[in-house]
Amino acid sequence: MNHLAGKKILLGVCGSIAAYKSAFLARWFMKQGAELRVIMTPSAEDFVTPLTFSALTKYPVYSEVSGETGWNNHVELGLWADAMIIAPLTANTLSKMANGMSDNMVVATYLSARCPVWIAPAMDLDMWKHPSTKRNIHKLLEDKVQLIPPVYGELASGLVGIGRLAEPEEIGKIINEYFSKDKKWKGKKILITAGPTHEPIDPVRYIGNESTGKMGIAIAEEFVKRGAMVELILGPTYIVVENPGIIVHKIQTAKEMYDEVLEHFNDSNVVVLCAAVADFRPVEKSNTKIKKGDSSIDIQLEPTVDIAASLGSIKKASIKLVGFALETDNEENNAINKLKSKNLDMIVLNSLKDQGAGFKVDTNKVTIYFKDNKQKKFELKSKKEVASDIVDCIEEL
Repeated sequence: MNHLAGKKILLGVCGSIAAYKSAFLARWFMKQGAELRVIMTPSAEDFVTPLTFSALTKYPVYSEVSGETGWNNHVELGLWADAMIIAPLTANTLSKMANGMSDNMVVATYLSARCPVWIAPAMDLDMWKHPSTKRNIHKLLEDKVQLIPPVYGELASGLVGIGRLAEPEEIGKIINEYFSKDKKWKGKKILITAGPTHEPIDPVRYIGNESTGKMGIAIAEEFVKRGAMVELILGPTYIVVENPGIIVHKIQTAKEMYDEVLEHFNDSNVVVLCAAVADFRPVEKSNTKIKKGDSSIDIQLEPTVDIAASLGSIKKASIKLVGFALETDNEENNAINKLKSKNLDMIVLNSLKDQGAGFKVDTNKVTIYFKDNKQKKFELKSKKEVASDIVDCIEEL
């Protein structure tokens, strides 16, 4: 359904080979009935002429705050727009936006805008992965700018990887979706735990489990998609979190996870405990590798901190606490008991008896239980689809 008719859209275009796609994006907005204005950085004119956008929109296109016709009112444009989207966004303009360096029309207008702002970066894969780029993206996310990440594909350099501008229609659909519904998660802070913990026996051995963190990462990505600010506390895993909208805190042990959770707990709106935390740890850790001998060895274990129970005992009513239960027998009873005894608002049950559910797979099959004895059962789905179902259920809280 089209929700863009009559909306005032401001499109910023930067100097990238992907700038030609901006003409298709402009055309797409016009077809939806939006009122569109275009501004450009001076370098963008090397790739697409202002005349192209002027012909499409029937409005003048500006690239300088002051030009031959006098002062181009960036403040007025920033106040005029219902939404601003900068596509493509280069690493150069990204840096200027993050640091408030207002030396062209796009950045000056961005600094004057009171409307929601989206950025759709396009750059080479190593530029996208560079720490300085990540820092600048995080700065803009903290300023409530919304990210449309680049996608995988062939790049202008000839390399293949993440860095291509998202396709114009996909960008347009995201803006349309924003106007289609109330953004319930905008400005909300979500804290998520994911992955296993490793409890060391000696410098090379540990007690752990086969969790990869896929489910928790998928939930984090779904919350970012819906406009939330997400902190992810992630145990040891081979998976790299690519979404720059997720702030990742890496830990190893249950104690480290607990300490990190406590640091962010009280200022979170929702806490999702998806991590597979080890239940026991060695009482003593050997400082040197334990050598194999002819006789057996005994390792004394003690319980790790019960993160869910601890948080349930201190949580305020304003914080919604969501737990997970991975069971092999008495699944429903164990999940409901955990929901009640740990003061959770909702619990997600998955059983290792269900084929395609659990660790090291891309699918899951869950049943969700609420405090009011209501439950919802779902069929086997991809973990991304399961993440969407889980977030929908959290919205009901």
